[in-house]
Amino acid sequence: MAEKIIPISTYLVVFVLLLILTGTTCWISFLDLGRLNAIVALVIALIKALLVALYFMHVRYSSRLTSIVVMGSLFWLGIMLVLTMSDYLSRGFPR
Repeated sequence: MAEKIIPISTYLVVFVLLLILTGTTCWISFLDLGRLNAIVALVIALIKALLVALYFMHVRYSSRLTSIVVMGSLFWLGIMLVLTMSDYLSRGFPR
């Protein structure tokens, strides 16, 4: 099985991007964006997780079966989050 050889420069670029995004997360945390603080932080975390999965976990250069397993895992995570949120939002909150 032939594996794709990824140059070190790709890893360095992704590493620098992760550092920049981490710094951006810290910078954004000091800004008062109201309700957008959590949304911006989650979007940056999603981008960082995507970079880690694609390049450091080699999902980008793997077989189609690996992509299917990753998509199935994300689908299952979505189901679990929807069930958890439906339970959480259906509870009565004391005032």
